[in-house]
Amino acid sequence: MLKEFKEFAMRGNVLDMAVGVIIGGAFGKIVSSMVSDLLMPPLGLVLGKVDFSSLFIDLSGTHPASLAAAKQAGAPTINYGVFLQAMFDFLIVAVVIFLLIKQVNRLTAKPAAALTTKECSRCCSVIPMKATKCAHCTSDVKAA
Repeated sequence: MLKEFKEFAMRGNVLDMAVGVIIGGAFGKIVSSMVSDLLMPPLGLVLGKVDFSSLFIDLSGTHPASLAAAKQAGAPTINYGVFLQAMFDFLIVAVVIFLLIKQVNRLTAKPAAALTTKECSRCCSVIPMKATKCAHCTSDVKAA
C-alpha cells in the first residue's frame, strides 16, 4: 500500500496540482492584502470616510462603539463590511483567473485543420475534397 501511495504521489499531475494549490494560496493572500490595504481605503474615502472592515450590525442591543469592542464583549454581530471585502477579493481573483486562462487558451490554440471533405450538393453525402464525381449518387461535383 505504501508503494502504491508513493507511485500515486510522485505522478506528474499530482505534483503539478500541489504546486498549483500552494501558489494559489499565496496568490489569495496577495489579493486579500491588495483589497484590504490598497483598494478599500480609497473606496471608503470616496464613499465618505467609511472603514469597510468595521461595518457591522449589532444583534445584542448593547450598541458597542466598534466591531472590536463587540467581539471583545462577545456580542453577536453581522459583519457585512468584512463580507464586502471578501466579495471584492473573490471578484478580483475571478477576473485575474479568467484573464490568465483566456491568455493561456489563446497561446495554446491549435490552428484549424484544413478541410479534407465536402458535401455532395445532390445527395448530401460526405466525399473527398478532390472528388469530381460523387461515389454515392454518381453526380458530377465541382472540384475544389
